[in-house]
Amino acid sequence: MTNIRRIAVLATIIALAVGGDMVWSKQTSWLTALFEPPPETGRISLSGNIEAHQSLLSFSQVQSQIVELPFDEGAHVTRGAVLARVDDRLYRQQVAIDLANVQVQQAQVQVGEGTLLAAQKSVESDRFDLAEKQLDAKRAENLARTNAGTLQARDLAKTAAEQSAATLAHDLAEVAVAQATLGLAQANLAVATAKVQADQVILDDTILTAPFDGVISVREAERGELAGPGVMIFTLDDLDHVWLRAYVSERDIGKVRLAQPVDVSTDTYPGKIYRGHISFISPEAEFTPKTVEVHAERVNLVYRVRIDIDNPTHELLPGMPADASMTALAPGP
Repeated sequence: MTNIRRIAVLATIIALAVGGDMVWSKQTSWLTALFEPPPETGRISLSGNIEAHQSLLSFSQVQSQIVELPFDEGAHVTRGAVLARVDDRLYRQQVAIDLANVQVQQAQVQVGEGTLLAAQKSVESDRFDLAEKQLDAKRAENLARTNAGTLQARDLAKTAAEQSAATLAHDLAEVAVAQATLGLAQANLAVATAKVQADQVILDDTILTAPFDGVISVREAERGELAGPGVMIFTLDDLDHVWLRAYVSERDIGKVRLAQPVDVSTDTYPGKIYRGHISFISPEAEFTPKTVEVHAERVNLVYRVRIDIDNPTHELLPGMPADASMTALAPGP
């Protein structure tokens, strides 16, 4: 009986031990599920706000009263559309004055060209005359040596040749003066032409046009107000090209790549997915901005990324919160 009791006691102890292990195993499994992080899902989730290319439009060179302002906030405009126009009468008058000055300078160039041509013809005639007078002087010298001619005739021929040479020198100087005068007239014409071109640029600036297709998000002026350089008239948003500014935690930065596809969703259009891709990854880490949410503690370092998004319907608007999801790639460069 003693042996039987011993066996029974031993069996009870073993049963309690096994039962205790099972209970502890269940407790351990429950605690692990409660406190340990969930297994990797293979996706990286980010949150941020939609942004768009914005152009702050103003008149850059003119200062005048606004006479035309056809669009209001929210209007869709196409590239080249006239957004605003100022009173351009003074600028048109300045262009007209400059055009008249160009005509004057063109006339001066024509006069200079005529003067130069006349001087050149005089020089050409002087060269022929000098050659003839030098030949006459040489003949008179030979005749005087053989007593076939008089010394007076020799002296007169020599003097005539010297006078012809002096005339040629004078006319050569006239050619130089005519060339300089023509060069000055041509320079003045170039300056006057450049002045017209510059004033035409200023005149063109009296019309403010849309640099791209977009939506007017802000209108800061009214008709009759004085517009000037740097005075903002419109803010134009390019809704065809929007992006999501988001932040990737330091532990996940090695799992994303440039041009990587990204799915973007918003609370505004639940269930709708917008296609995008990563177009920029900041090379420098920073602390998470307080206005941006990421799936990590705020004390962790993060990297700013830009996700370009297709937005053909213009549903995504600047400032709209959005979520992004992408596949976690294998860590690597």
